[in-house]
Amino acid sequence: MKVDQLSIFLENRAGRLAEVTKILHEAGVNIRALSLADTSDFGILRLIVSDFKTAKARLKENGFTVGRTSVVAVEVKDEPGGLHQILSMLQDADINVEYMYAFVTQSGDSAVLIFRFDRTDQGIEMLLKKGFTIIPGEKLYTL
Repeated sequence: MKVDQLSIFLENRAGRLAEVTKILHEAGVNIRALSLADTSDFGILRLIVSDFKTAKARLKENGFTVGRTSVVAVEVKDEPGGLHQILSMLQDADINVEYMYAFVTQSGDSAVLIFRFDRTDQGIEMLLKKGFTIIPGEKLYTL
């Protein structure tokens, strides 16, 4: 039920992000979702990709510092209040959201929320009990 996410540390300078996308393009790796957070000195690029192993290997070969993080992908109806409903349940279960990002599926009927929880297994268990769909990595990599 967990999804492999690449975390790439980038110097905060012009062109560094384009270097990452070029490497992934040349390796035939598709980016399925991303988030970029930065400070004045560096950034953390978080990616869900179609081929985790290839992406990680190619980026490391090109001098990037790359890590693996387990995240959870949750499908929710794309309507007002969808995110709030999940966050309220997580709050009630005392599960902290360390970070998250989202994207809308091609059909436009649902959104996919990518979560990093402080207690991942408990978060998954609670969401499943409440009837939410957890998207396994194999499916997410090809959406």
